[in-house]
Amino acid sequence: MTITIIGAGAIGGLAGAWMTRAGHTVTLVDSWAPHIEAMKANGLRVDGVRGPHQFDVTALHPGELTGPLDVVLIATKSQHAEAAGRFVAPLLAPDGVVVSFQNGFNEPMLADVLGGAHRVIGSIPNYGGALVDPGHIEFVHEGPIQLGEFAGPRTPRIAALAQQLSALTEVQISDNIWGQIWAKEVYAAQVVFSALVDARIRDTLGVERYARIAGAVVKEALEIADACGIAVEAFDFFDPANYRVVTAADTRKLLDNIAHAIWLLKKDQKPGGHVFKKQGSGIWWDIVYRKRASEVRSSSGKLIDYAKAAGADHRLNAKLSDMIYEIEAGTRPLGYPNYDELEAFVRACGKELP
Repeated sequence: MTITIIGAGAIGGLAGAWMTRAGHTVTLVDSWAPHIEAMKANGLRVDGVRGPHQFDVTALHPGELTGPLDVVLIATKSQHAEAAGRFVAPLLAPDGVVVSFQNGFNEPMLADVLGGAHRVIGSIPNYGGALVDPGHIEFVHEGPIQLGEFAGPRTPRIAALAQQLSALTEVQISDNIWGQIWAKEVYAAQVVFSALVDARIRDTLGVERYARIAGAVVKEALEIADACGIAVEAFDFFDPANYRVVTAADTRKLLDNIAHAIWLLKKDQKPGGHVFKKQGSGIWWDIVYRKRASEVRSSSGKLIDYAKAAGADHRLNAKLSDMIYEIEAGTRPLGYPNYDELEAFVRACGKELP
């Protein structure tokens, strides 16, 4: 199978680089013209947790891409997934398939755009990186890929794609990818929370007072999933059972779990080694470094839409999302007073953790 990756930033670029090195036929496509031109001229430079690497890759501007396309990984920011789906739809081969290879609840939308759920594979890329400059990606942390058919049982194409993606990292095939996608978006509430300040994650979620606030927001997000009848799956960074807090002992276990998740994200970053530019979440990176809108409307925003449809309480997640939107609009500064405000709101809602 030939692979086309729409969105050659951190997630798509890293996958494309290592699959290319393994001998697979991969084309990287991106709308950021300087990035494509840099890769055409000098290849793709990657540094970070695996050290420095240089890759010779095939890179195209969108207008240069032609079909028919076998497998397309959409690795754009979540808010651009629909446009990417509409772009590739007429270029797909008759048996072509699209992989939603980014954050967000995009699989149902892509199924509509592409003419059916059989055209869609769901995934969760749980490694992390940052597109630093044209032709330069930073590999920030290791992690597996979850992969599964959006509708129906496992297929030979899943096994074949998993084998190709394993050139980058471990691939775990899921029989409930929708439940795992929900898990990632429920967990992501605390990632959104970390972006309320311009600070390293150890100074946000790594502080127990702030982790308690984030835990309350995630607990509400999990309750939204329950109201929607979703069987939320555990994954490397997240066990939903830890967020079903009832007692003070449950809270202690949750805080320890959050601390462990932070350790997992940083364990491959060796002291005295590469100095990482990306010190926070992808949302923080978009707001602070790239100076652009984050994915929150397409991830947490859709979570809130699901909550409204199910009649589920979503006050904490709505408040958090609104605060991020205000930061993006320039009407709210980044800073620790945002945590004070959200903490007071959690208390006012009666949703403090015991």
